[in-house]
Amino acid sequence: MNNSSKPLITVNGIEVIYSHVILVLKGVSLSVPEGSIVALLGGNGAGKTTTLRAVSNLLAAERGAVTKGSIQLRGERIESLSPAALVQRGLVQVMEGRHCFAHLTIEENLLAGAYTRTDGHSAVKETLEKVYQYFPRLKTRRNSQAAYTSGGEQQMCAIARALMANPSVVLLDEPSMGLAPQIVEEVFSIVKDLNQRERVTFIIAEQNTNMALRYSDYGYILESGRIVMDGTAKSLSTNEDVKEFYLGMGGAERKSFKDVKSYKRRKRWLA
Repeated sequence: MNNSSKPLITVNGIEVIYSHVILVLKGVSLSVPEGSIVALLGGNGAGKTTTLRAVSNLLAAERGAVTKGSIQLRGERIESLSPAALVQRGLVQVMEGRHCFAHLTIEENLLAGAYTRTDGHSAVKETLEKVYQYFPRLKTRRNSQAAYTSGGEQQMCAIARALMANPSVVLLDEPSMGLAPQIVEEVFSIVKDLNQRERVTFIIAEQNTNMALRYSDYGYILESGRIVMDGTAKSLSTNEDVKEFYLGMGGAERKSFKDVKSYKRRKRWLA
């Protein structure tokens, strides 16, 4: 990836195995420059979530492990660090599925995100007010139990809670899942705003390729645990193969991106 910013995260040839037998990632490499938004794209089961969990070291909960390769944060190997240690280094993951503490209010959820902070009550309060500026809906619902808020508000709560840890990088897993299009637009717009104004780096695993490429700087397309294409968001969004297979602008559906490439190879040979 060509970018003038230095890499914040470098993933080099990782393999991930679940339950000691199931190979899920097969030599995935990627680079995330500081202050960027990088999208991990691909269908269900492509390996996007596993890649995020490898970076945030949440694989063990799913009986998974990185068995080859390396992952670095600011040049430091992090595969052996706990998720809590990574949060202290500024790396936080927002899990798929809008996970909130249902019985707590929105504000109690947000304050739970500041649990690891050691810079005092006033600093946490300052962050809370800043978060409310980005998520005015949450300020309106601050005293409502999370269980009684909408899906969009719960997704915003999950992202805002991660921001309460004062992170430098946030991993977002399928933020658009199950949300109405206008809410998806609002969530991505806030992410872009946070990136530009607060310089928070984002890695977003997303099946909504069109939306992700509109708001990202760079993208990696995964299929069956491998990266099959990468490039700037602009180059991917105008690439004919990507448009045909991932953006729904082509004719007949094909089974996979590999089929597109092999079809074109055969066509060249037969020409």
